Amino acid sequence: MEKIKQNKIIAWLSAAHFTTDIYSGFLNPIMPFIAAKIGISMGVAALLMSISQLFSQLLQPIFGFFADSIFKRGFIFWGLLFSAVFFAFSSSANNVWSLALFIILGSLGVSVFHPQGIGFVIRFTKEDFTKNMGIFLSMGSIGYAFGPMISASVTQYFGLAKMPFTAIPGIILALLMFACVPKISNIDKKPEKKNIFEVFKTILTNTQIKILILLAIMKAVISSSCAILLPFLWKDYGHDAFYIGTALFAFMLAGGIGSLVSPKFEKWLGTKPVIYVSMLSMPILMAIFVFTYKIIPALALIDFVLMAFILMLATPITMVLAQKELPQYKSIIGGFLNGFCWGVVGVILSGMGFMAQKYGVLQILFVAGIIPAFCAYFVKYLKVDND
Repeated sequence: MEKIKQNKIIAWLSAAHFTTDIYSGFLNPIMPFIAAKIGISMGVAALLMSISQLFSQLLQPIFGFFADSIFKRGFIFWGLLFSAVFFAFSSSANNVWSLALFIILGSLGVSVFHPQGIGFVIRFTKEDFTKNMGIFLSMGSIGYAFGPMISASVTQYFGLAKMPFTAIPGIILALLMFACVPKISNIDKKPEKKNIFEVFKTILTNTQIKILILLAIMKAVISSSCAILLPFLWKDYGHDAFYIGTALFAFMLAGGIGSLVSPKFEKWLGTKPVIYVSMLSMPILMAIFVFTYKIIPALALIDFVLMAFILMLATPITMVLAQKELPQYKSIIGGFLNGFCWGVVGVILSGMGFMAQKYGVLQILFVAGIIPAFCAYFVKYLKVDND
């Protein structure tokens, strides 16, 4: 495949990832305002957000299996379309049941898109795997950063009722993707039939994959707990939707930049040291945030952004390590590391909102920040090329 054509396809896939994750990031800053509109508590709102995690992430390995087994490329189109339409219309919900329906359908769109998108990056890449994966993943993180900014700005200046109009760009891009991303039949041989249980067993009994899944879960604990719980803390302190959206934008943008520059840090420090830094720094950075939030808020915000940058440095590295370990399961591996891990955290977060309501948001975040340091112990068992 010509490199120019390859780069164009990676660019389209990255653009779709950017846009899909914009919509998946819509709800975090405006959920407190939607909750106030329909009259639900922080605990119920956090539960709905954790349900979003379940449907957008936990099902990704299953969709990844079908993406690898079914000779179609429609997952990336329908995934983008569902996330654009249903997340944009979530603000128009008038009760908890309609809100839950919109969230579930939008989350399913995210779940459908990601495994095939990740699989396509590997499928179209002939060299610079970490670089292309870093671009693809960073565009998703940056899109997720713009999501809160866009939804918060629309809510602040136009009102929740105008949010459905934001679905239009996503619909247009989905149609363009259909025309610009090649059919699988043009680039690959038809895959052999597989048994989903045997495939999952092969993946989940692989020691390398199990360690990488554990590390991905730890990153998701930090990122999700911050994104879901902190908007309620900021709102209680009197901050408006735009402030909350801006803070989350900076957090997610820093994470995206971390993913983008990850290959440079890997060449400079080595594979395992980057992962160690990403995990072992979390308790320190979270403690700084918790203890400076009230007395030096500017320092706490800088620390908050730095946390995201360091946290996401290892993401493309761990994804490529997993893809190289079992290259025959491109989309499924992507579904596990990019989705399943976040879905597991969604289960954890289903009770975290009620715990934060009882014990306090900062206390829960402090505890969440400590856990990754213990899991860094398993990094020494990873097999890497530059050992």
